[in-house]
Parts: sequence; structure tokens; C-alpha cells
Amino acid sequence: MTDASPPTVPKPPENQGRWERRIETALWNSRFLVMLAVVPSLLGSLMLFIVGTVDILSVVVEVIRYYLFGSSQNIHDSLVPDIIIAVDIYLIAIVLLIFGLGVYRLFVSHIDQAEVSNLRHPFNVVSLDQLKDKIARVVILAVIIEFFRAVVDIRFATPLDAIYLALSVLALAAALYLMSLGHKGE
Repeated sequence: MTDASPPTVPKPPENQGRWERRIETALWNSRFLVMLAVVPSLLGSLMLFIVGTVDILSVVVEVIRYYLFGSSQNIHDSLVPDIIIAVDIYLIAIVLLIFGLGVYRLFVSHIDQAEVSNLRHPFNVVSLDQLKDKIARVVILAVIIEFFRAVVDIRFATPLDAIYLALSVLALAAALYLMSLGHKGE
């Protein structure tokens, strides 16, 4: 025999005492405190998108100067690392965007346009666990990009260094494979 109590039916406002109604209204409205996290996250995301775009545009300008105007500055050493850094910045901007919109959706209100367009959209989260999972995926990609940037600058001193690099790449590939197994149904 289980002890299943019937669900509590909320009292209509006219059946609540004045103080009870005020306290519950204040408690319910306290969910808007998350806006202190949402707005800065979205602003930070915007700033990072701008910085990443300016970085990419500066790379484009350097390439044009080098190939069209014969600039003496060699771009080959800095081109790939500069683009990798910009991609890393974009990924962090995406993390902030998913976080801000996901927290808003969970605590304040559903985003109607996102609901109508695609229920599987990254902004449509239904729980904190799902939000953490989506953010973790993007953070893992950012870490992989950061690893790639570090690898680009490596100068091998011994053959053992090359073996360590190969093992690191193998470990990253295995992690990506295992991560994809966990999300096959999505």
C-alpha cells in the first residue's frame, strides 16, 4: 500500500489572505532575479561576437595586404592561430547565448518564436540538466579548439613529444566518439 496524497490544488486569490497573497506574489516574482544573469550573459555574448568578427576581419585585411599589396609581414605563422582564437571566442559567445536564453526560458517565460520554429533548437531547454548538457557540449568544443591552437605552436624536441601528441589526439577523438554515442537520439 502506497501513501499517495492527492495533488494540492492552489487556492484562488480570493480565498487567500491578504498577506499570503502578497508573499506568494513576491516569491513568484523573485524569478525575475535571473535577469541579473540573463542580461549580462547576452551582453557578453554580443561583445564576444563583435570581438571575434573584428579579429576575423583583421585577418582578412592582413591576407589582402600580403597577397595584393606585397606586404613584407609574413602572415603564414599567425594566420591559423588567429583564426583558431576567433573560433574559440565565437564558441564562448555561443555558450553565453545558450546560457542566457536557456535560463530565461526555464525561469521567466518560454520564447514563443523558438517554440514555434523548432522544438529541438538549442534555446529550447526543458530542464537545468539539459541546459548544462548543451553548454557542456559547446565548452568541450572550445577546449578542443584551444588544444588545437596549442598543438599548432608545438615544436617537437624529441620523438616522445610526437607520441604524446598522437595520444592526446587519440584521447580527444575517443571523447568525441563517446560524446556522440550519448546523443544519438537527438
